[in-house]
Amino acid sequence: MAGGKLSPRQKMINLMYLVFIAMLALTMSKKVLTSFGRVYEDLKESVELYKKKNADQIAQLAAKAQEQPQKYGDKYRDAQDLNAKSLEFQSYLDKFEKELLEKSKQKPGQVDYEVLDKGHILDEIFFKGEGLTPKGKEFLNKVLGYKKYILNYAQKYDPTAVDRIKKRFNTDDVKLKGGGKIDWMHYTFEDFPLVASLTNMARLENNAMSTENELLSSMFQGQLISDVSFKNYQALVLLDKNAFFPNEKVKGKIILGRYDQTMSFENAEINGKKVSAEQIQNGQVLIDMPAGNPGDKTLKGFLEFKEGDSLVKLPFEYTYSVIPMPNSAVISADKMNVLYKGVDNPLSISVPGIPDNKIRVSAPGLRKLKPGKYVIDVTNYKGRNLNIVVTWTLPTGATKKDSKEFRVKNIPKPVGTIAGQQDYVKLPRRNLEIGTIKASLPDFDFDLKLAVVSFEFKAPGQPTIHVNGSRLNSRAKSALRRVRRGQTVQIYGIKTKLLGKSGYRPKEASPIIIEITD
Repeated sequence: MAGGKLSPRQKMINLMYLVFIAMLALTMSKKVLTSFGRVYEDLKESVELYKKKNADQIAQLAAKAQEQPQKYGDKYRDAQDLNAKSLEFQSYLDKFEKELLEKSKQKPGQVDYEVLDKGHILDEIFFKGEGLTPKGKEFLNKVLGYKKYILNYAQKYDPTAVDRIKKRFNTDDVKLKGGGKIDWMHYTFEDFPLVASLTNMARLENNAMSTENELLSSMFQGQLISDVSFKNYQALVLLDKNAFFPNEKVKGKIILGRYDQTMSFENAEINGKKVSAEQIQNGQVLIDMPAGNPGDKTLKGFLEFKEGDSLVKLPFEYTYSVIPMPNSAVISADKMNVLYKGVDNPLSISVPGIPDNKIRVSAPGLRKLKPGKYVIDVTNYKGRNLNIVVTWTLPTGATKKDSKEFRVKNIPKPVGTIAGQQDYVKLPRRNLEIGTIKASLPDFDFDLKLAVVSFEFKAPGQPTIHVNGSRLNSRAKSALRRVRRGQTVQIYGIKTKLLGKSGYRPKEASPIIIEITD
């Protein structure tokens, strides 16, 4: 539009075009300010919703702490402290925002965001040259103080949230494209329209409230998961009776019973006699009484505990038999009536009334440790059942023989894990890239150490990659980098070996599905 001789008509057209562009720029600028204002209001609404959710969770913890102080008392006190610190930080930001609106002659709820296009009000409050004013330093210290507190809290209750929190409250210096760097305060607030700075402060409020909500949920859900974990259950065998005649059918049932050592009873009674406080330990009532003469006996009574505002009474009745001293061999597996391959199975073998030096025990892989104590290794045994034969010599010189059959089984299928998690896992890409694939045998009676020797890695739309060892190789890492956020990768075919038992290979560990979160 410049240069050359233009007709008066063309000059007028060019001038009108410039005016049009200027008007369009002004219109777009106002729309951007209004959009910032809407985001600001949405963030403030979100803050209030999180405050209510957090208050509800703390109320639930308070009720739990009253019911079970030993289990929930410390968590409730920590939750109260977290809530107080978060509300203090949020309130500081909210009050400061209102002061800025007041200086701009705006009232909360009646804000004209199109006039908040200047940044000089906040610049004068925060900045002095390239440094900060006392108010600017106070603001930065508030952010840094809350960041330090919330990170320490996350380390205790949800370490997986630490990286996420660092990103939310990142106050590091920012590198500039042309070289050099600028501190977080100048980068975030200097020379911006006031509405943009208000939105950034509301974002800090929302981050504080949402982070508190996540940590409270982790605290609460972690305890609930622990409560219902199968590690807190015991298998209980309930037979119709506890003494049977030869060739009689044994009838009964096997159930799961939950065990909670933090449980306390308000009252307990056995056979009409109140149980003393010394008998109630670690969530259980200890029974210690004479068996009495041979015959059928009954234990009858109730347990009473507090649930909410009421008392719950659970009656029980149990029948047992007192029988004369047996005269046959007693053979018992210390780790259930099963012998596992790959481990040293402990056995206690004795014959009542017969000294140990008069007892002989025979079975493949059996080894004696000391009087009455043996171990048996059935790793190389081919059968599915194994008989342990006991022969003993009576004082009269006569010999007798007894035997017991045990089932021979492989150790259970291991569970594949990464970062201490199994089955379906959510992890940042970096955590998977540097993480170690492990395998464990949860709830198995033997403390065995497993080493992962290889596994298969499958990313969406890419061929399966075989990996030797317990960490991703370069090919797997390359495939991982092409996975998008929210997609899942699979780790399966996890092969392991028993440390110290090189001749036995367990079954493949269960697969792991990992959702990439970044």
